[in-house]
Amino acid sequence: MTRTGFNTRRLTLAALIAAVYTAATLFLPIPQYGGMQFRVAEAMTLLPFLFPEAIPGLAVGCFLANLLGSPFVLDWIFGTLATLLAALWTRRMPNVYLAALPPVVCNAVIVGAEIAWFTVQDGGAFWPAYGLNALTVGLGELAVCYLLGVPLARLMEKSMGRGKPLEIQ
Repeated sequence: MTRTGFNTRRLTLAALIAAVYTAATLFLPIPQYGGMQFRVAEAMTLLPFLFPEAIPGLAVGCFLANLLGSPFVLDWIFGTLATLLAALWTRRMPNVYLAALPPVVCNAVIVGAEIAWFTVQDGGAFWPAYGLNALTVGLGELAVCYLLGVPLARLMEKSMGRGKPLEIQ
């Protein structure tokens, strides 16, 4: 197989990331859902910067966490979409500090809209609710990504001796 092809190690790494993301979201006693979130598992959203296996791992982990932790089907779909888009975008960032921005932007925009929709549905109240929820979700995501995610990614970079993305053989 080629280095970019499917193999057992890559699948295992993606599954491990999904499991850790799901468990951290479901079992840590901190706000994980709603307008003000501090989802510690979102620190892992910088992992695609280091290796591509994190992309499906994060998407599956987010889907499972939302499926098991939220009664809203829209959250299963749009929460997962926000994580998937952020992971794809993060993978293309030139440095770890910029890699922390896509999860902040995607979650503020998509999850902020989703929470506003749950709160007011539509009409004139949607936009103020959206602005508030995009702000609070974005601030929580910003805190997690920069206070936890960047140090995690830097530590992993250092431990891997990173001069280029990790290649799983």
